[in-house]
Amino acid sequence: MKEILIKGRGIYRGVAEGPALISKNTIQGWSGIDRNTGIIIEPDHPFQGYSLKGSVLIVNGGKGSTGWATHFNELKILNMGPVAMIFPKIDSRTASAIVLANVPAITDLNDDIFDVVNIGDWIKVDGNKGIIKVIKK
Repeated sequence: MKEILIKGRGIYRGVAEGPALISKNTIQGWSGIDRNTGIIIEPDHPFQGYSLKGSVLIVNGGKGSTGWATHFNELKILNMGPVAMIFPKIDSRTASAIVLANVPAITDLNDDIFDVVNIGDWIKVDGNKGIIKVIKK
């Protein structure tokens, strides 16, 4: 096993860990996520068929209006959402999603996370310290 540390700015406190769900492509909120299962249903998306449940979601940002964030509130209520979020850059959609999901989150990374992390890598997110630990097998 190999461990890699990535530093950033913690934007929502807490510590969580889970498998990485990472893509430079963001997810369509209104028609991209099945809220009852957490499964990505957006056609031709790299995550299509994957579930957000228990994952560490890593995407470039939100897609669509600020209503994008409300889907993460629904997922949290139904226990189908990610356990943590990482956004290389934050915007109003992603900030709202983090607050509504109530999960640890980090932004403003020192390294390009898309060059380091693959889907399924184990990720430990420390939103208190702004530290991401990537565990590769």
